[in-house]
Amino acid sequence: MASKSYANILDLDPDKLLDIPQTPRALPRVMTIPGIIAGVDSYGNDCDSESTSSSCRERKIIVANMLPLHIQRDPDTLKLTFSFDEDSLLWQLKDGFSPESEVVYIGSLKVEVDAREQEEVAQKLLDEYNCVPTFLPYELHRKFYGGFCKHQLWPLFHYMLPMCPDHADRFDRVLWKAYVSANKIFADKVMEVANPEDDYIWVHDYHLMILPTFLRNRCNRVKLGFFLHSPFPSSEIYRTLPVRDEILKGLLNCDLIGFHTFDYARHFLSCCSRMMGLDYESKRGHIGLDYFGRTVYIKILPVGIHMGRLESVLNLPITLRKVKEIAERFKGKKLIVGVDDMDIFKGISLKLLAFEYLLQMHPALRDKLVLIQIVNPARSAGKDVQEAKMETYLILNRINEAYGSPDYQPVVLIDRPVARYEKSAYYSMADCCIVNAVRDGMNLVPYKYIVCRQNSPHSDDETALRTSMLVVSEFVGCSPSLSGAIRVNPWDIESVAVAINSAIIMKESEKQLRHAKHYRWSRTSDWQPDLVPMELEWKEIAKPVMELYREATDGSTIEIKESGLVWHHQDADPDFGSCQAKELLVHLENVLANEPAVVKRGRHIVEVKPQGVSKGLVAEKVLSTMTENGEPLDFVTCIGDDRSDEDMFESIMNTVSSAEIFACTVGRKPSKARYYLDDTVDVVRLLAGLANASDPKPSSNPARFHVTFDTGF
Repeated sequence: MASKSYANILDLDPDKLLDIPQTPRALPRVMTIPGIIAGVDSYGNDCDSESTSSSCRERKIIVANMLPLHIQRDPDTLKLTFSFDEDSLLWQLKDGFSPESEVVYIGSLKVEVDAREQEEVAQKLLDEYNCVPTFLPYELHRKFYGGFCKHQLWPLFHYMLPMCPDHADRFDRVLWKAYVSANKIFADKVMEVANPEDDYIWVHDYHLMILPTFLRNRCNRVKLGFFLHSPFPSSEIYRTLPVRDEILKGLLNCDLIGFHTFDYARHFLSCCSRMMGLDYESKRGHIGLDYFGRTVYIKILPVGIHMGRLESVLNLPITLRKVKEIAERFKGKKLIVGVDDMDIFKGISLKLLAFEYLLQMHPALRDKLVLIQIVNPARSAGKDVQEAKMETYLILNRINEAYGSPDYQPVVLIDRPVARYEKSAYYSMADCCIVNAVRDGMNLVPYKYIVCRQNSPHSDDETALRTSMLVVSEFVGCSPSLSGAIRVNPWDIESVAVAINSAIIMKESEKQLRHAKHYRWSRTSDWQPDLVPMELEWKEIAKPVMELYREATDGSTIEIKESGLVWHHQDADPDFGSCQAKELLVHLENVLANEPAVVKRGRHIVEVKPQGVSKGLVAEKVLSTMTENGEPLDFVTCIGDDRSDEDMFESIMNTVSSAEIFACTVGRKPSKARYYLDDTVDVVRLLAGLANASDPKPSSNPARFHVTFDTGF
């Protein structure tokens, strides 16, 4: 009897839903690749569960709606020709696996293949590309992908409800049945290819969210992972979906579910809690929930970029020629670049409206500022896409007519397929990049821009510090990890215009600092810390624990100090970072219970340091040493912003008796400090004022001036 975890979907009997023919077998039973058919090794012998691991090579099976291939039909022979799409994230995934792992791709083709040539095509793809195609009948694919995926799931996951016929499509059960049927065909293909007890199966994106249900029903011990490339909406949005339970159950039949950000994971967990009564807990840096006797792990897995591949493109002769061409064409101009799909959620029209407002309010920028907007080909040809395109061109023409001239075009729209080298050239030449989506997944454009600016071939001075500026919508998945970006609400056109202007006029030194921070983060997303030798045993215990939480928390870092270790989470998602900090605190207290170390939590940090060492003790030592050395103090300033600074305030109050003390906390809160400042801006102003102050009555014995403040605020 099937488990209740498969209920509803299996009851639909998808083979009979649309009365569609079964996909013809594309693979013969005897293969030359070990383990390509479950239960058969390279010699045609049975691989039982005990012998498979040693005789059959470990494989990763990546299942997605589309194979990562470019496809063309030879005009002479009419045969299909294939090549890997090197821009595809699915294709780049293989570089993240062990070289010993075999990677097999399962997915559809971007062209319809006649039934008579399907078997030949399938064999060619398997032999030459390790790809296994699923052939969906045209009508099924139209209702599955063009219908349920693109016009029901995709808008809903981007927070668009079908409030009226012109605002997303209403739920259509025929399209849902097509979705179920297509997922069933994918499941058949996976089971035809996989050794389910040994292979690792990774399912990608919202097109295949109930595929895990069919696979789990076939083999309960199958090793399943799922990664969602789009946002997952809040429970208030998701619960409007009539088949909400079926999709949640589909995901819960996985062993691991990955999301771009903690926000998306939190929304999913909230749906599981409110709609299915499932509880979850965070343990050892990971989130897990129990579902029918299994633990389903939830992980935050932000997608990165292939830096080596991107850097190599910048050095190609064709890229260098394009960079030179851009430099000559836009000489003397400040360039802003945007690269977006043409759809209603990428905010292209809002971006243009903000740029129009900027030129209107700042006439001096006219003839000096150019927005290069690259538009990726639309993934669907729906009415909403056509309307978005019409609106974009309407605003574009209005801006260029109002503020352009024969020698100046304020907005340059590139609405055609743009090769990687050309995009890289524009990235490397742009003073600012703007991502203004009203709702988006991770979006890798900012990271590509940062890397291209760092390796820009246009710079004559290789030692010069590089700069970049980012204006990023707060509704984009990458926003939390880009702490140096100017975050904007894309709907607030005036504020976006102000942000663009700020990015352009910002001091070079500030641009350099922001760029360096972003580039460091881009390079160290898989960073392994180069730690100095640790003499104290407690550091060696604390280090791997902190490393575990750093890997599990996007945006967190570890700082190595002589006096201890500090885990920072100021650049992580605020809610997730705080949750992880609380758990890390408890975890470290447990493992260091018998060690001469203390664990403290401060503002965006968790710190481990030796017992008896505090800011108060250090401040007391510094001031006492100065007094003993004959350096009396007339005035002491002490500034800090978190609980650990209270020891410093108290220590200075008790240590210094002959000098005037200015103890100041940052933020209005109970404190042992007598004074307060509202924020760090006020701190900088205060220190600048003190530095510029002069003694109206200088003496032969000028007063010693010592400033003590916490650099971590």
